[in-house]
Amino acid sequence: MSDVAARAARLFAGSYNCCQAVLLAFCVPLGLGEETAARLGTGFGLGMARGGACGAVSGAVLVLGLCGGGGGPTGAAAKAATYARARFFYDRFIERHGSLVCRDLIGLDPTTPEGLERAGREGRFHSICLPLVRDAAALARDIAAGAGLLPGRGG
Repeated sequence: MSDVAARAARLFAGSYNCCQAVLLAFCVPLGLGEETAARLGTGFGLGMARGGACGAVSGAVLVLGLCGGGGGPTGAAAKAATYARARFFYDRFIERHGSLVCRDLIGLDPTTPEGLERAGREGRFHSICLPLVRDAAALARDIAAGAGLLPGRGG
């Protein structure tokens, strides 16, 4: 059985950014088109292209919203529940990794040419980001499945 965390890691090790990898890993269980997911997640890579919020975190929060979010006058309860699941995700991720911020997690600013080159040369995307992608996908899967929003353990 394929698992979303392993799939996210494979996608990230391929040509997708951290957000895209997490989001794409959930396409099958959520019925989301892969092209749509890849396009949606593009701008969230490298900490929203600014070293800010970790792209894997952004992808996981997008997944939690797709699983049970809502809005407008009839979606207030779904929105509140999604906020609670996102806060739970943030708390667990910080407990495990110390931050939600890309440049803090990888220890440099990947949005500068020097930082990007150094991160690549030192293998930080593989040694640091790959486990973050895997963990963000697994955590989102566990939270969504625990809330009954994914079948089983999410694939």
